[in-house]
Amino acid sequence: MTQQTILRTAFVTGATGLLGNNLVRELVGRGVVVRALVRSQEKAKRQFGNLPGIEFVTGDMANVAAFAHALQGCDAVFHTAAFFRDNYKGGNHWDALQRINIDGTAMLIAQAYTAGVRRFVQTSSVAVLHGAPGAVIDETHERDPADADDYYRSKILADQAVRRFLDGHPDMVATFVLPGWMWGPGDIGPTSSGQVAQDTVLGKLPGLVPGSFSVVDARDVARTQIAAAEKGRRGERYLAAGRHMTMRDLIPLIGRIAGVATPTRSIPIPILFALAGAQELYARLTGKPILLSLATVRLMLAEADRTHFSPTKTERELAVQFRPAEDTVRDTITWYREHGWLPTPAQTEAPSSRKARPQVIAKPRNS
Repeated sequence: MTQQTILRTAFVTGATGLLGNNLVRELVGRGVVVRALVRSQEKAKRQFGNLPGIEFVTGDMANVAAFAHALQGCDAVFHTAAFFRDNYKGGNHWDALQRINIDGTAMLIAQAYTAGVRRFVQTSSVAVLHGAPGAVIDETHERDPADADDYYRSKILADQAVRRFLDGHPDMVATFVLPGWMWGPGDIGPTSSGQVAQDTVLGKLPGLVPGSFSVVDARDVARTQIAAAEKGRRGERYLAAGRHMTMRDLIPLIGRIAGVATPTRSIPIPILFALAGAQELYARLTGKPILLSLATVRLMLAEADRTHFSPTKTERELAVQFRPAEDTVRDTITWYREHGWLPTPAQTEAPSSRKARPQVIAKPRNS
């Protein structure tokens, strides 16, 4: 049995992201001092306000050596940062995926080891697993890198880089946490889940898209990561995938919770590809992120009904439980309303007359 690690100081990459910020809050709530890797001090202050117990470290996964000194004295490194622009801008980003997701991960675990860290939690993904449609998938269902899009392949190769390091360093303990589609409060990006929530509430969703997803609360993923650091077994994977849902399940749920009408018709696949192509053109012209890219459409179609993941091992070994999706969606909508991103039920302003979204000051919130 693995001896439980006591966390006093932790290093978190991707600290302002959806998973990262909820992980930071959970660690601070447990009395752990956090060194948070951020690319922008301004964004970090918007995300965390004056939350105590955090030391911001400015840096980027493209240059791990520049912030490696901050790894000294940490009991564990939680690696949540990743490059995933493919789904937001379309096009080919393999060079960045290689540099940040694969090479950056390899450099991070090496620098952590040099700094004396012996616990490393790799944020993997359900993307590294694959199974037949409708089958229940667990941690043993490997995905062939040849059967993966660029982002999925980068996650597979990043995990392999961590495993190669473990092979040569028997005193290093690394575990892998595999999240599904994360939702939850504090999504100031926003990620695709936050954008879906907002578009649904604001009546901007043109229809239902195909595919299925494994919806999980980012706060539960954060708790899984901490449990993996404290008592996870060396080299083991732990699924944090949540509940299998289709858009036909999810969108009406958002509508009921938010008190808004939602689309009932599916968007025909040819129209979906046309919309994605138009959005990619918009992204190239404006540099702004988009919700629907060609890569996203292809992925939704390829992965349809392949999102039945079993949390049995995680629940058994790490004593983690996953909350109902209804609670997660409700907390997500509430957070956006409390911070001015979405109108409250009492507000009657028409969506078409709303002004630009205000800056968010993320107040500390108990998970």
